[in-house]
Amino acid sequence: MRVERHREQPAGPVVWTGIIGATCALLALMQHMLWLAVPFLLAIILYYLLIPPMQRLLRLGVGQSMAALIVGGGFIVVLGLAALIGIGWAAAPSDSWQEMLGHYMAGGIAFVRGLLQSLEDKFPILHEMHLSKTVNTQFAAYSEDFVQRHLTEIVVSVAGWLPALLLAPFLTFFFLRDGHLFKKFLARAVPNAFFERTLCLLHEVDQTAHRYFQGLLKLTVLDTAVLAFGLWAIGVSSPVVLGLIAAVLAWVPYVGSIVGCTLVVMVASTDAPGDPLVAYSAIGVFVMVRLLDDFVFMPLTLGRSLHMHPLITVLMIFVGGAVAGVAGLMLVLPLLGVAMVVGETLGRLITNPRLRARHRNAKALREKQASADLVA
Repeated sequence: MRVERHREQPAGPVVWTGIIGATCALLALMQHMLWLAVPFLLAIILYYLLIPPMQRLLRLGVGQSMAALIVGGGFIVVLGLAALIGIGWAAAPSDSWQEMLGHYMAGGIAFVRGLLQSLEDKFPILHEMHLSKTVNTQFAAYSEDFVQRHLTEIVVSVAGWLPALLLAPFLTFFFLRDGHLFKKFLARAVPNAFFERTLCLLHEVDQTAHRYFQGLLKLTVLDTAVLAFGLWAIGVSSPVVLGLIAAVLAWVPYVGSIVGCTLVVMVASTDAPGDPLVAYSAIGVFVMVRLLDDFVFMPLTLGRSLHMHPLITVLMIFVGGAVAGVAGLMLVLPLLGVAMVVGETLGRLITNPRLRARHRNAKALREKQASADLVA
């Protein structure tokens, strides 16, 4: 007797409604558990960064625990050496970097004052309001009171986050050492009829996260290249360094982009103090790169890496920001990718008549075997 294979259909509107709803619920939950979500996300990034060298060690015959210890210890040593080199490089010219920072800050302040003055010249109402004088007074007052009012709060906030961030390397080590045991633990809880599909599900979740972080790296490279080219074209110094810093800062939505744009404008206005057009051009280049990043680069890198349509990617970015703020912008795409894989797989399992028939048959056989020695 010939059995026709059931042809799997793509996920429909009901499944996608569940995927989007589950993603929004996870975002709302993560917003109240940032102390765990942030180190967990950092641990996952480190895990996918360190898993290739660990797999090489496993293929060479090294044990799982020893390979995890070697890779994790080697990463900590490399990170410590990089930190020592950075501290030594920054401490060697103890006066020069402070002077350089003050020089760039002075250039940025001069640009803002010139911008306010030009606005007053073009709009008499602003001159009557004494816009530049008011802003200068407020800026001076803010600068004087910054240490007393805000520095202590910032230091306390950073100190409060340190214990949570220390969870990241701890979690990474156990992901490397015991990740395969966790997959086996999940697989044992699945009925035999769905076992093959469950293995596919675990593999797809792992590959989805891997593709996401690969897409994030590609996005950073694209942002760095385009921004560096734009800054080089308008004559800003150190375009590659500025582009890389701004691209990495863009990982933190809104705040990172504002800080990156401020750095670019400070350098541009300091390089050409008598030509404000350079600073205006730098702002234009930065805004253009951010628009390309949100509507072109991100859908083409993160969206394609997660096998999502660009429209869904862009819409979910806005939904993530509306549901969970900055945390939602950071977590929406990886959560959506995992929810998409789980939702589509569960939808295929539920709607597959052959798998459901196998499960019912296996359940009936177990009940028959359990009651075989019972007397009616």
